[in-house]
Amino acid sequence: MNVMKARIWPGEPYPMGATWDGKGVNFALFSENAEKVELCLFDERGERELERIALPEFTDEVWHGYLPDARPGQLYGYRVHGPYDPRNGHRFNPHKLLLDPYAKALHGTLRWSDAHYGYRVGHPDADLSFDTRDNAAGMPKCRIVDTAFTWGEDRRPRRPWHETIIYELHVRGFTKLHPDVPEPLRGTFAGLAAPAVIQHLSDLGVTAVELLPIQAFIDDRYLVEKQLRNYWGYNSIAFFAPEPRYFSNGRLGEFKTLVQLLHDAGIEVLLDVVYNHTAEGNHMGPTLCFRGIDNASYYKLRPEDRRYYADFTGCGNVFDLYHPRVLQLVMDSLRYWVEEMHVDGFRFDLATALARRENGLFDSHAGFLDAVRQDPVLSRVKLISESWDLGEGGYQVGGFPAGWAEWNDQYRDTVRRFWKGDEGLIGTVASRITGSSDIFDRKGRRPWASINFVTAHDGFTLTDLVSYDRKHNMANHEGNRDGSDNNYSWNGGVEGPTDDPKIRRLRARQKRNFLATLILSQGVPMIVAGDEFGRTQNGNNNAYCQDNEIGWVDWENIEAEDRRLLAFVQRLIRLRLDHIVFHRNRFFHGEVLPGTNVKDIVWLRPDGQEKEGEDWEMPYARCLSFLLSGEAGQYHLTTQGEPEPDDSFLVIFNAYHDDIDYTLPPVNLGRRWELLMDSATEDGFGGGEVLGAAEVYPVKPRSFVLFIRCDEKKTDAENR
Repeated sequence: MNVMKARIWPGEPYPMGATWDGKGVNFALFSENAEKVELCLFDERGERELERIALPEFTDEVWHGYLPDARPGQLYGYRVHGPYDPRNGHRFNPHKLLLDPYAKALHGTLRWSDAHYGYRVGHPDADLSFDTRDNAAGMPKCRIVDTAFTWGEDRRPRRPWHETIIYELHVRGFTKLHPDVPEPLRGTFAGLAAPAVIQHLSDLGVTAVELLPIQAFIDDRYLVEKQLRNYWGYNSIAFFAPEPRYFSNGRLGEFKTLVQLLHDAGIEVLLDVVYNHTAEGNHMGPTLCFRGIDNASYYKLRPEDRRYYADFTGCGNVFDLYHPRVLQLVMDSLRYWVEEMHVDGFRFDLATALARRENGLFDSHAGFLDAVRQDPVLSRVKLISESWDLGEGGYQVGGFPAGWAEWNDQYRDTVRRFWKGDEGLIGTVASRITGSSDIFDRKGRRPWASINFVTAHDGFTLTDLVSYDRKHNMANHEGNRDGSDNNYSWNGGVEGPTDDPKIRRLRARQKRNFLATLILSQGVPMIVAGDEFGRTQNGNNNAYCQDNEIGWVDWENIEAEDRRLLAFVQRLIRLRLDHIVFHRNRFFHGEVLPGTNVKDIVWLRPDGQEKEGEDWEMPYARCLSFLLSGEAGQYHLTTQGEPEPDDSFLVIFNAYHDDIDYTLPPVNLGRRWELLMDSATEDGFGGGEVLGAAEVYPVKPRSFVLFIRCDEKKTDAENR
């Protein structure tokens, strides 16, 4: 195409963005307050601006035009004219090249300079001044794409919520050091699609991967100046475009192939998405996209002085989903990832910020939540909220509507404190491991509403949780002031790595305790990549900027004890998935099941008798045990269609530093208790020991024990 003589037709105001229709490209950009919009076309390297074309039409607040000679691969951006009046919320500056909010792909990376700011950096009037320098040379460019892809017989796994096991991972960090991934593919979508990687996930038994943000994001200037990067990616700038650094070949098909291969392995793909704020920061931030297109529409501004931004996120701004066009952008983005990219769900970062009304208060019927609930596409995928932000009334765990699952930080903190040895927690622990009914049992919500986790990307890894009393974040160059100080961790007696065999055995046991608790709790377990074989970040609990060995998963230096841990986790996951009593679709109520003479769950004392009211009131108690009746599971169907109850299990947690003798509870005639797991053993497995009712089993300090009820004549192998 001869871009110096580009033809421009009126085009259409829908769909938004740059859309290739097989003959040409339609461009549509929302800006309520702009006076003129110029489309800028660039050469194939993105280095030379070839032509500026004023979009000829303005319909329903959308600027649009059609280029019949444009083709996929063309690079472009926008310049938007309008008032520069920060006190009234307007920050237009046509000297700044802007990204298309609907861009499907980006070319190049942001190269920081003062030219990216709409004001003159260092000027006495600060952001009230005006900068006339052109920033195009340092800006990424949008690329027109052809979204065609041969999906073949791709089928979404559609795993039921109660059968879901989530594995949180970072696309780059997960494969950057993987020896079985070809070096050019490491750290990319193609690397994650490597056979050895998918085999590991399949062997582990997880049913869904949750990818840390892959929507295109920016490395903060202050990090770049310290030779660091925004590794985690919670700094989005383009909600439709995959992050360019995760491609090995630059083509959208690379991500789609990854999704297709994971689906073939029965694994769903969930995206961690950041719609609560953008990379443009506060009033002193750069002008890269939304700020220069229509600042007053895209962001929540302070009503008393629209120069400044509302900030419930701690990141300088808040995306204004109360505005219908901004809400449309987010909804269009989500549907694009589901329909075009075939992802299976989303985890929403600081989701409370998405559900605040114009007055700034959280509302479970805010426009975004209601829009998702009625949407025929989005209401059918997995939706997970991080149900808090930094604003007034921001903590909303349990407050999201039916149909949503929620990160349950109360589960994390309670389980950490219990195994650390804190007293007075058994009642709270009982609630957390049975699905947190005190938080979620309302409006027909199910135990799967609770996303249970002990560790996440934000905080200590599991190995560090049992190895450090304090955070060690000096590599972040923030004086160790960043990251949480409330970790509820315990190092076992020595800070950091040690050769002391006693402490090493204790730490290995504690890791098994945490993982057994997590995987066998009601609700949906989330495991962090590498925890299954002892990954460490050397005590860094905020590795958001560590795109290096601190943040990457080390696949080669796995010690023997951690290989045993991996086998332990694999067996735990198989056990959970094989037995419905560990992932019920209903809450436990401690009541007799209809048509039986047994309760769904029975809480026990060490003497084998059922707990009574006063047993829950002992402030020093640090042990808990319960009996899960096989009849409490939703019934499996045999090949004849007849209902068949699950097995019954006895679960014992001992967080004391002393042995406790547990008397095994009664079983039916001809039945006994077989030991399946004991975290005090070297590998965490039981030796198949079979005991009868009223026999005593010595439970070691800080250990987890699991028995299964078996027929007296059945062998261990037959029973499993």
